[in-house]
Amino acid sequence: MSEFKDKTLLITGGTGSFGHCVLDHFLDSDLKEIRIFSRDEKKQDDMRHELQAFHPEHYSKVKFFIGDVRNIQSLRDCMPGVDYIFHAAALKEVPSCEFFPMEAVRTNIEGTDNLIHAAVENGVKHVICLSTDKAAYPINSMGISKAMMEHIVYANARMAAERGTILNCTRYGNVMCSRGSVIPLFINQIKNGHPITITDPNMTRFMMNLDEAVDLVMFAFTHGNPGDLFVQKADASTIGDLATAVQQLFGETDTKIIGSRHGEKLYETLLTKEERLRSEDMGNYYRVVADARDLNYDKFYVEGEVQTAAKEAYTSHNTTRLDVEGTVKKLLSTTYVQEELAAMGK
Repeated sequence: MSEFKDKTLLITGGTGSFGHCVLDHFLDSDLKEIRIFSRDEKKQDDMRHELQAFHPEHYSKVKFFIGDVRNIQSLRDCMPGVDYIFHAAALKEVPSCEFFPMEAVRTNIEGTDNLIHAAVENGVKHVICLSTDKAAYPINSMGISKAMMEHIVYANARMAAERGTILNCTRYGNVMCSRGSVIPLFINQIKNGHPITITDPNMTRFMMNLDEAVDLVMFAFTHGNPGDLFVQKADASTIGDLATAVQQLFGETDTKIIGSRHGEKLYETLLTKEERLRSEDMGNYYRVVADARDLNYDKFYVEGEVQTAAKEAYTSHNTTRLDVEGTVKKLLSTTYVQEELAAMGK
């Protein structure tokens, strides 16, 4: 018997790319119920019709809730009977958050705090909060809001555990073909005969597909202790090689260098130097163990040299770098690219 048998899973932001992928993984599982929580009624209606058309045997397992994580009452209304939560609701686009940072605060920070308190109030057993590499050494509003989200999880983890709720974070890099990512943009530009627009060909980004993002959440679910952060080891590619790989699959076109967008980094970090020092290598994943100290620092003392950071962070510059051929292979692992190629008769 699996730990999901006859249980109820709530997915916030459940109509997004991650929510769709989780639904694909769990529709034919022994979960009793899957609750989709989001604020977009159109996307919920689209998902509902898709389930009716293609998965009629599992349709009754999925329940839809309109609400916003900014409104704690809407979370309380959908929470009774929930056993597990995957928290994916967020503002994710870097430029949008740069221009409207308080919107990122309300959704990513206050929304997560609302979710945690509603979950603890209702006896939820385990909550996994999805974060991003932009939360490590953040320089933009989205990354800063996600970093604060992580710290809200850590700050509440001990209290929540005492009341029976485990809180964990997962942090991952760019999820290929997800909402707002660059690969669908490149493909549409090629299909419309336009040049590919590249911010900086030397930028590096981690490359994960949606299945790997779900695998990371499941690993955290299985191995998480209160307050732990989980990171998947991931390959990376330069934006220039990524553009070339997309062109090899979908057709050659011109390229245009447009420069960095608001708040963008040259490379991303999945583990800071400080986190890497207290991380545990678990094969394909790192676990960053929660800091269990309390505010009474008087009882802690050290002698001799103190090491506070590893020699280097874990970044998209020093991880395994894919060449163009490797990037093509990685692209072909995504359902989106496979479907787009099939639609073009390739």
